[in-house]
Amino acid sequence: MASTTSKENIQTALKMVTDKMTCSAGKRVNQALPKPRLVAVSKTKPIQDIIAAYEAGQRNFGENYVMELVEKSHEKEILEKCEDIKWHFIGHLQRNKVSKVLMAPNLYMVETVESEKLAEAMDKSWSKNKLERKLDVMVQINTSGESNKHGCEPENVIKIVEFVREKCSNLNFRGLMTIGSFDHDLTKGPNPDFQKLLECRDLVCKETGIPIEELEISMGMSNDYEHAIELGSTNVRVGSTIFGARHYPNKTVPNESIHANGDVNDIQSKVEGLKVE
Repeated sequence: MASTTSKENIQTALKMVTDKMTCSAGKRVNQALPKPRLVAVSKTKPIQDIIAAYEAGQRNFGENYVMELVEKSHEKEILEKCEDIKWHFIGHLQRNKVSKVLMAPNLYMVETVESEKLAEAMDKSWSKNKLERKLDVMVQINTSGESNKHGCEPENVIKIVEFVREKCSNLNFRGLMTIGSFDHDLTKGPNPDFQKLLECRDLVCKETGIPIEELEISMGMSNDYEHAIELGSTNVRVGSTIFGARHYPNKTVPNESIHANGDVNDIQSKVEGLKVE
């Protein structure tokens, strides 16, 4: 994984993104929502790029692939230079790989809980770590209804949320996440997939009594994070805008990577089997 972006460019891009996030947060209707969190999506990028972003003040990093998270989180240089890094797992997680992800040092949150069975497996695995804190999780919803995306159906969200809160004593339910469609034209109005997630949030808050300001919303990537924040997102996942375009081998991509939560150009290029330039 060779670096494609200089340290200076990464740090400049980070400032640009965070400035835009602050501006977008100021346009929210509900100003009581918390300051949005930036998750820098570092998939396929070398540890030098992560360290450069960390040194610029970034703390939350997202990884889509199990083995990449495991390898990076255990890197000696990361452990030494990024002591309070917070890893977010934002890719599709199979139950047989739960233990690997949950053993990652400094794992902060898993944003892709999509079923009761997955939540149960995570709950049992996290208990074996014997850590004092619970593992923060989000429930992923397939708001676009596309078959090539993961997440529970909107009508099942209450059932899964209640299962996590009532049956998973080692998990801490933090909020809801979605990917949404990649090709929405913002000139035609708000992204309906984002609006659907907000509807799910309102329903969850009504059923559970959780205040809206305390239930996190993870939506928005490089192409639409400003729009997502204005609508109410409290957690955005931005990758190529910070680290530069990703380069993939010209070959067929496994289904798991197509479902990854990175950037629209990144994902479309993989589906087409092209390199991003």
